[in-house]
Formats: sequence, C-alpha cells, structure tokens
Amino acid sequence: MILFPAIDLKDGQCVRLKLGDMDQATVYNPDPAAQAKAFEDQGFEWLHVVDLNGAFAGESVNGAAVDAILKATTNPVQLGGGIRTLDHIENWLSRGLARVILGTVAVRDPALVIEACKKFPGKVAVGIDAKGGKVAVEGWAEASELGVIELAKKFEGAGVSAIIYTDIDRDGILAGINWASTLELANAVSIPVIASGGLASLDDIRRMLEPDAARLEGAISGRALYDGRIDPKEALALIRSRQGRAA
Repeated sequence: MILFPAIDLKDGQCVRLKLGDMDQATVYNPDPAAQAKAFEDQGFEWLHVVDLNGAFAGESVNGAAVDAILKATTNPVQLGGGIRTLDHIENWLSRGLARVILGTVAVRDPALVIEACKKFPGKVAVGIDAKGGKVAVEGWAEASELGVIELAKKFEGAGVSAIIYTDIDRDGILAGINWASTLELANAVSIPVIASGGLASLDDIRRMLEPDAARLEGAISGRALYDGRIDPKEALALIRSRQGRAA
C-alpha cells in the first residue's frame, strides 16, 4: 500500500485546488523541486505530479518544473495533465518519468491508451476523474456521459499499470475519500486502483488498510499533508506496521 504525496503544478508553482477550480488555487510552495525533495526526505517512496495548466491546454505547460522535480528526487514519479499523444508519452518517459497518467485521451481515444500500454509496458496509468458518477475530461472542465466502471472496463487486459480514481466533488476540501465508489471500482476491475480526492486524516489511512481495501494500490494525499493534518512520519509508520515492515 503506497501513500502518494501530490504536487499539483500551476504556473510553475506547487498549488492545491478546491473542487478542481483553477480560480481557487492555494500556493503551497513556489519551488516544486524543493517540495519533491522534502517529500523524499520525509520517507515517501513515490511522487504524484499533475500539470494543471497542461490538463486544460492539452499539452505540457509546466515541463520545466517537472524536469526540476525529476532532478531533485530519486523517487519514481508519475505525471498526469496534458499527455494526449504517443509522442507526448515517449517524450516524458525518456525524461525519466516512472509512468504517465492518461485521462482525457482515455475517454477520447481508448485505442491510443491500449497502444501505449503495448509500446511502454508498465509505464501507463489511466486517470479517471468523476463528478456525479460521470467521467470528467479536459482538466475536469467538461463532463462526459461515460460511467466510471464503464470506462475502466475498456482497459481490462490492456496492461494498464493502475487507475487513479478521483472524486472531484471531494477534491481539495478534506471531506474524506469516497470509499464506496472507490472500492466499487476496485472490485469491478482487475487493474490496481489508487484512491484520490478528499483524503483528510489518519482515519482515511486506517480505512485504506482495512481488508476490504486490500486491492487498492494506495492513495494520494495533497492538502492534508500541506496543511499538517496528516503527519508523514506517523502515516508512513502506520502503513508499514500494518504491512509487517519496519518503520
């Protein structure tokens, strides 16, 4: 079980949004690379990065900040936001990403996702962001008619390394993970699921470690870490103790 600290990039800075609204951004660190190094020093083993501007633009916007992050940390990094073509994927993987996260293109062109999984095995994740049970695209600005499980099942057996599932209605407001829909998705597909959106406290970490959540790969935490609502040392020790690892 992995706790992924999140760095969301807007205009080159590390921010958190409220309910996915770009106009409700709080800057937490003007130096994303320093934040990435801080997370590594705290004991985290992965890093989740989103290019928020890129998600709206349909192409990388915060590339310089991502490159700086990759130089600052030895942890594997997964990146989403504006990655829409095979060239985008190949470019980012060549720059040192552990995996790319495909969101909008997973809805618009699922065949491209399947092709990418064949070309870059183990390096492609799918981001499913839902609002009111329907998948949202284009940086959460547009709603589709696709249901979450309907979309996820399109990639069964394709080699997708993980699904990052975000409940937009909970993102950035510390309301707690939507465990019902997250676990419903995890039980509906064989692809590992990463919970995202609303993780608020150690209670969410404990919930993630319950037997019925064993199929989850982990969860993403953003604002709760930045606001100090979750102590990294305590959270990581809890995960390790439940998994029989030394803290």
